[in-house]
Amino acid sequence: MDSEDTMSMAPGTDARPPAPQTADSHDVIRVHGARVNNLKDVTVEIPKRRLTVFTGVSGSGKSSLVFGTIAAESQRLINETYSAFVQGFMPTTARPEVDVLDGLTTAIIVDQERMGADPRSTVGTATDTNAMLRILFSRLGDPHVGPPAAYAFNVPSVRASGAITVERGNRKTERATFSRTGGMCTRCEGRGRVSDIDLTQLYDDSKSISDGAFTIPGWKSDSWWTVRTYAESGLLDANKPIREFTKKEMQDFLYHEPFKVKVEGVNLTYEGLIPKIQKSFLSKDREAMQPHIRAFVDRAVTFTTCPECDGTRLTEAARSSKIAGIGIADACAMQISDLAGWVRGLDEPSVAPLLTALQRTLESFVEIGLGYLSLDRPAGTLSGGEAQRTKMIRHLGSSLTDVTYVFDEPTIGLHPHDVQRMNDLLLRLRDKGNTVLVVEHKPETIVIADHVVDLGPGAGTAGGTVCFEGTVEGLRTGDTVTGRHFDDRASLKKSVREPTGTLEIRGASAHNLRDVDVDVPLGVLTVVTGVAGSGKSSLVHGSIPAGAGVVSVDQGAIKGSRRSNPATYTGLLEPIRKAFAKANGVKPALFSANSEGACPECKGAGVVYTDLGMMAGVAAVCDVCEGRRFAAAVLDHRFGGRDISEVLAMPVAEAEEFFGAGEGRIPAAHKILRRLADVGLGYLTLGQPLTTLSGGERQRLKLAVHMADEGGVYVLDEPTSGLHLADVEQLLGLLDRLVDSGKSVIVVEHHQAVMAHADWIIDLGPGAGHDGGRIVFEGTPADLVAARSTLTGEHLAAYVGA
Repeated sequence: MDSEDTMSMAPGTDARPPAPQTADSHDVIRVHGARVNNLKDVTVEIPKRRLTVFTGVSGSGKSSLVFGTIAAESQRLINETYSAFVQGFMPTTARPEVDVLDGLTTAIIVDQERMGADPRSTVGTATDTNAMLRILFSRLGDPHVGPPAAYAFNVPSVRASGAITVERGNRKTERATFSRTGGMCTRCEGRGRVSDIDLTQLYDDSKSISDGAFTIPGWKSDSWWTVRTYAESGLLDANKPIREFTKKEMQDFLYHEPFKVKVEGVNLTYEGLIPKIQKSFLSKDREAMQPHIRAFVDRAVTFTTCPECDGTRLTEAARSSKIAGIGIADACAMQISDLAGWVRGLDEPSVAPLLTALQRTLESFVEIGLGYLSLDRPAGTLSGGEAQRTKMIRHLGSSLTDVTYVFDEPTIGLHPHDVQRMNDLLLRLRDKGNTVLVVEHKPETIVIADHVVDLGPGAGTAGGTVCFEGTVEGLRTGDTVTGRHFDDRASLKKSVREPTGTLEIRGASAHNLRDVDVDVPLGVLTVVTGVAGSGKSSLVHGSIPAGAGVVSVDQGAIKGSRRSNPATYTGLLEPIRKAFAKANGVKPALFSANSEGACPECKGAGVVYTDLGMMAGVAAVCDVCEGRRFAAAVLDHRFGGRDISEVLAMPVAEAEEFFGAGEGRIPAAHKILRRLADVGLGYLTLGQPLTTLSGGERQRLKLAVHMADEGGVYVLDEPTSGLHLADVEQLLGLLDRLVDSGKSVIVVEHHQAVMAHADWIIDLGPGAGHDGGRIVFEGTPADLVAARSTLTGEHLAAYVGA
């Protein structure tokens, strides 16, 4: 073949398209036959490297598909790549109930779970920003006080000396000393607050211990261990009035170290009263206490700022070390946006990489809309939305690509003004080549989706199917609940109610509030608005006087194990058990799965756990009761034609009908069920574990319980959280009914439909952090729209089309 032929073939060879790589064909996450919770054999294909939004009414199965199926399986598979030893320290999860899950990538879950309320956990420690600051101060701080641990309020100083024996060749004993410098304040132990106990609430000093001097719940004078321990201790006279104790007896009575005392042959421990109270009451979470114990703690204990460290949690030495006139305590107390500016101004080549990393983290806070926080803010005080955005910080600058980010309503707690910024962040994560899955209700975020999956059509057993898959335009024109309500806009009220009185707040200065004076009208629906961080919660939760019949309903976690459910939490099970017992002539305790009626095999749990050591444990439905949780004999007893397990399997709406009339009529139960239906929880089953509820569902469950309270003022914190557009209307009806029944309702809210429906609006701002904390508008929604003088006014005007 001559060279001319060869030349003529070359272009033809190059023009042939390259063979497609098989690797490029895996561009969807395939889910086939998902049956987690209420999902009914759901099959769906989710495009990778796109932004997919999951919509649907509350309880339609969005979280079951996204979190319970896709994210759960991804995390389980990642965990399986670790050694068996490491897996032993990880939470073990069973494979979700699904036939096929293909094309999964590593899932990073950014949820709304509140951060731990440990008093030593702050925004700085939770995001590792404090760790970087500590290294910075240990390198540049003047005077130098030690390594990074010397600036850590979680590290106590330790000193030890003694003999150590080295087991090597000739054993020899050496003298050794050891010391570690920590930054923990010795007085408050790094908490920033100290507790003072009011002794007058612990005992009546005119009585002796034998005569019942103690006024502590559960400490009766006839409790032999209480009296005899003090009497047999040999330290004091139990028959002498406490006020007559000598100085030494008083010291031993209140503060003595623990030691063993033999009482009638039984070894008991004697311990001073103050440490005993601290261990038995103050070490417990206040929310988990029984109401009478909580009331006692509130009476007896006052928390004040630590006088030694002035609330900074740090030792004098750690506070004295400065960089450019700023100590680490000052840096942590600064608003993060200001701290970012200070770090930007530091020019020190020796720590340049550290300064760059610290600056990037601080600027991420500002970018995500949390620049108003300070690093010393306790993590437990962050709202659900703030906690979720704080968890996002570590992912913003990440170089990882081709991972799946899973968000649970990222716009919760965001003013309409801030939603655009959140949208930009979601799009940025997608544009880096990641798959972004978002569970969301707000049209402003749904509209930026590349792909929408709408679940429904209803909630609970009426949901669990895919009603629509496709583009946002397709959703708008599709005949689904979300599509029909997508362009819903509430209109301003024609007339507003007249207040019946006012609740005066004077000189409010909690957090960033600037000596705010405001009269909150009573007998109407008042909405408190403002950008995130403007001081709304500080005003409503921190300044409204407690008592005065105020019922506060927030989104905090409900205490309860997987054995707790809506029926036990609301007190609904009590009248039902009594009715079952009366109808069958047996004890009410038989109808409790946590008491006598429990299945003997699974102890009332409904499942039997098999621990497989370092492998994932298996939870199998109990063979004996088939998951019904009750002993067979209990299920023979019926009421209204149903056994107790069938009652617990009913959704609220069905149970309301069942207990409202006919042979199943129980007025006490019906009243509770009507309140649950009123707050939009008609789809929850009575026996659903509380641990499976979302933040919005928890708040509405609390609201249903508190609606029975006698309080005259209801304070609600973003009640639209987790509510579908179609359900917001029902919530507004509920708020109206509360006001019309003579209650005053104060709502902290960002949803424009609630603002438009208000009788009175209090708008805080104009910005966040130290740029906020002032009242920028008070008046009716119509006046706010007409004035357009604030960010809220502009967004509300655009919303109602004014």
